Amino acid sequence: MRIGMALTIAWLAVPVAVGAEKEVSMDPLMAPGIFRTVLRKQGDDRVHTYRIPGLAATPKGTLIAVFDLRHASAADLPGDIDVGAMRSTDGGRSWSPVRKVLDFDRNEPGSQGNGVGDPAILVDRKTGRIFVAGLWSKGNRAFHGSGPGLTPAESGQFVLAQSDDDGVTWSQPVNITAQVKDPAWRICFQGPGIGIQLRDGTLIFPAQFRGADGVVHSNFIYSTDGGEHWKTAPAAIPGKPPTSEAQIAERADGSLLLSMRDESHSGKRAWAVYSWKDDMARGSWGEPWSAVADPTCMASLIGHPKGLLLFCNPASARQRVALTIRASKDGGKTWSDGRLIDPRPCAYSCLTVLPDGQVGVLYEVGEKSPYETLTFARFPLGFLGLED
Repeated sequence: MRIGMALTIAWLAVPVAVGAEKEVSMDPLMAPGIFRTVLRKQGDDRVHTYRIPGLAATPKGTLIAVFDLRHASAADLPGDIDVGAMRSTDGGRSWSPVRKVLDFDRNEPGSQGNGVGDPAILVDRKTGRIFVAGLWSKGNRAFHGSGPGLTPAESGQFVLAQSDDDGVTWSQPVNITAQVKDPAWRICFQGPGIGIQLRDGTLIFPAQFRGADGVVHSNFIYSTDGGEHWKTAPAAIPGKPPTSEAQIAERADGSLLLSMRDESHSGKRAWAVYSWKDDMARGSWGEPWSAVADPTCMASLIGHPKGLLLFCNPASARQRVALTIRASKDGGKTWSDGRLIDPRPCAYSCLTVLPDGQVGVLYEVGEKSPYETLTFARFPLGFLGLED
C-alpha cells in the first residue's frame, strides 16, 4: 500500500549564502519550515568542482559534510582530487571553512598528482568516532585503471580517516584494502554517501567491487569491533545487472536493505535484502528486484527514528533532474509518490537525520548542470505529509 501523497512541483527560493541566519522564503506550495543554503559552488577557493556529497550528524548534534575537491576539472578519478569536510553546529544554518580530510599529495611520500575521492561518512554513536572512507588512486589506479592485487601500484586503495573530536581534526589515513578486497578483484571501494551503525553496534559501509570478469557488484563491508577490523559481505547480485554506488539501511526486523545504481540503464533502482540469524558472515541475500525510477545515478537511503525509511534521488528514468524524497513504512517494499525537493538539474545526494528529527540533505544541483553547487536543505517530516 502506498503512502498517499502527490508529487508536488514547486521551485525553492534562491539559496541564501553560507552563514545566513534566516529561513528561506518559499513558494506557497512548499511546506513551512524548509531551509536551504549553498555550501560550495564551482570555483570557490579555486576548486573547479565540488562533487560526491556525504552528510552525517554526530552524537553532539554537529553536522559533518564531506565531498570531493576536484581541483582541475569536474572529471572523476584519476585526477587532482582530495576529500574535504565542513562542520555545522547550528543545524546547517552556518558552516565552517573547508578542511581537507584525505589528501595523498600531503599524506603519501612521492604521491604528487594522485587523487582520493568518492567519500562516505560513518559515525559510531557509541564512541563518537567519525570515519570517512575514500578511494585512493595512485597514478591511474581508479575504477578503470585498477587490476588484480592489493598494492597501490596494482589497484585503487580503500582508505579510512577518522576523527575523535567531533570532526575538528582528522587522522592520517589507514589502508584497509587487504582486509576487504579479494586479490582477484580489480577494485573494491565504498559506496559514496553515508554508512550506518546497526542497533547492535556493528559499523557498515556500503561498498562495490569490480570482479575478475570486469563486472561491478554492490555489497557492503562491516566491523564488529569499532572499526579496528573489517570484513566483506558477498555481492548482492552475483550476476547481472551490474550494480554500483549503493546505500544501505537497517529494517525493523534487523535485516539490511541495499539500494543500488543499476548499470544496465534500466531506468530503475535495483534493491536487495540481506538477512542472517546469529552470524552476519553466514547471512544471505534475498531475490533482488527493481523499483523506483532512477537515471543511473547515486541515490540516498536512510532510516528515520520514527520507523520510516527515506529515499532520495532524481525522479526520472533518464535525466538527472527533480530531486525527490520518498518514504516507506514497510521496510522498502513500497514507497510513497514522493515530495519534490528541487526541480532543477540534480544528481548525487545524501540524507541524514538531525538531532531534532528533521531531515537534512546535501545534494548536487545547478541551473544548467547538476554539478554547479553543493546545496544543503533541511525540513521536517511534515514536508513529506508525515507527522514529526
